[in-house]
Amino acid sequence: MRRFRLVVGIFWIMSATSSAADLNVTRVTLYKHGVGYFERAGDIPAGESATLQFQAEEMDDVLKSLTIEQRGGEGVSAVRYDSSDPLSKRLEVFPFRLGDNISLSAVLDQFKGAEVTLQIGGREVAGRIVSARTLPATQNESGQEQLVLLADGALQTVDPFASAAIRFADPKIQTQFNDYLSVLSRSRNTDKRTVTIESQGGAARIAAGYITPTPIWKSSYRLIFDKEPQPLLEGWAIVDNTSGEDWENVRLSLVSGLPVSFINRLYEPRYLQRPVVQLAQDRAWAPKIHGGAIEEPESDMALAKAMPAPPPAPMAEARAYRQSVVGAVGGYAGAAMADESFRNEISSTVAATAVKAELGDLFEYAIDHPVTIRKSESAMLPFFRERVQARRLYIYDADNGSQHPLRAAEITNSAGATLDGGAITVYDAGAYAGEALVETIKAGDKRLISYAVDLGTRITTAFDSSSKLQSEFHFRRGVITTKVAQREVKTFTIRNVDPNAKKIILEHPVRPGYNLLSAKPAETTADAYRFEVDVEPNATRKFEIVEERVYSQQQAVTNMSYQQLLSWVNNKDLSAEGRQQLERIAALKRQIADAEAQQQNVEQEVGSLDQDQNRLRSNISTLRSVPGQEQQVQQYSQRLSAQETRLIELRDQQATLRNQTAQLQTQLNNLIETMEF
Repeated sequence: MRRFRLVVGIFWIMSATSSAADLNVTRVTLYKHGVGYFERAGDIPAGESATLQFQAEEMDDVLKSLTIEQRGGEGVSAVRYDSSDPLSKRLEVFPFRLGDNISLSAVLDQFKGAEVTLQIGGREVAGRIVSARTLPATQNESGQEQLVLLADGALQTVDPFASAAIRFADPKIQTQFNDYLSVLSRSRNTDKRTVTIESQGGAARIAAGYITPTPIWKSSYRLIFDKEPQPLLEGWAIVDNTSGEDWENVRLSLVSGLPVSFINRLYEPRYLQRPVVQLAQDRAWAPKIHGGAIEEPESDMALAKAMPAPPPAPMAEARAYRQSVVGAVGGYAGAAMADESFRNEISSTVAATAVKAELGDLFEYAIDHPVTIRKSESAMLPFFRERVQARRLYIYDADNGSQHPLRAAEITNSAGATLDGGAITVYDAGAYAGEALVETIKAGDKRLISYAVDLGTRITTAFDSSSKLQSEFHFRRGVITTKVAQREVKTFTIRNVDPNAKKIILEHPVRPGYNLLSAKPAETTADAYRFEVDVEPNATRKFEIVEERVYSQQQAVTNMSYQQLLSWVNNKDLSAEGRQQLERIAALKRQIADAEAQQQNVEQEVGSLDQDQNRLRSNISTLRSVPGQEQQVQQYSQRLSAQETRLIELRDQQATLRNQTAQLQTQLNNLIETMEF
């Protein structure tokens, strides 16, 4: 019983906690990029606060997007939330510790000097705590708790287990106990984080909006070909509630589109290592010259005057209820408060199950009735049901490796509402016909879907297809331009064995550098041409697609050698006229080459004679000073004279060859400048 009195006493100390009210989910908006927008609302009595519970991984998005609107009271004073620091770090701010299996005396001993009142029996004992301890255990009984108080100027020993309650005179200590135990309590659920909205003044109604990670909503369609001229398209939204709580009668909206979204680490505390600096007191500072400003920002008032007024929001009628609140959360469309007391009713055209509204590049389907989805459950909700324009046809792509085209339909979105991308199940004549996938289709746009293989048609490109190289040469102002055309002909042989006519779309890839020379395609995508071909019943038809790629190259004739020109002359693709003109150029090129070769030979002989003359002159000079060498000197002199005669002939020949080469080069230049083919 003594232990029971201890627990009662401690919990009496902790009893002064403020109450909190929960805000119920009133609106859910789901997006296609992994987040959902939630709105909560509720009435908060005077003196109370509102609490929201989130998973730890949701806190970054909540802190980034949370908006609050209050009616009544004096406004929101603060928003508090659990820190992401470890428990040990969060408990460091308290001046005491409550460890595991800690005794009452060990708790009280941490409050030396604090005034306490103990209720023992029918009397109260008050005093300041001097110390508290546990006496050593004996064989007969466990250790006794002992509290030493200073009361009325005297020390008293009190058994704290004998008290029914222990109260601290200082209310701050009681508050610290409350906060300490609250931290311990919340830490037991490591996945949950509490956000508390503090409200000032009297009773108020609070609405809060935020985004958190959610599963994307999914679309599935049924395309039904029946007796009507246009087929019926029925859309179902698949919604998963993984929030951990029931969605009771919420207003549910589904938004098609991909707004930019990211995770910004706001929940984790950031600690910055600051530099350690010392004040410089022992040295003089030189003056610093600061440069003048190049540009100065305008004042806030000037900027405000210069800014134009924002344009009116499109489709205001469809979103009138959004204008009565603080605004969109985190830049997400459809993120205004949806609580009934904070908005007007939507005034827009209502489809069978949803209100449709354009939201810039996004599109919203607002389910027109309250929706209930239990936690850990999913639901299918019809959001679209209208007749759409569609025509049946066939699609063939040779790259798929099959000789059969696919049964297909071309859907034109004439419903005036964006169709979210998803799977389509096709029904024809009351029977299942196949399945397809479709991208998001904006209003007025169209898409092809293929849903089955057509075994009644065979298509091949194995016959009459060809690939040829065609060369073309042009010569003008000394430059030969070569154009090589790669011409490819792909012939589609289409055999229709069914008793009904068919419209077949042939898809042919768009290849960079190739020009289309045949029939104009019905339409062109980013990577393919689409040709429409009509095939009669029990008939065969051929369809050609001709493409050409041109390679161009230029070469200057003056930079070509005689051998290079010969290779051009021998090219069988060159015309007769072009061959004759290039032969004339080649002949002149050869004459110039021969003259230059002769000139080089003469220059080599001149160089050799010059060297030999230098040697002879040196020998003559040496032998003249030697007695008896007159005959040898005479022989060297005769050889030197003969070489001089030969040098005169060679230099005349050099001049003749230079003139001949210059004349030939002039003839070649004139011929190149005037020749064309």
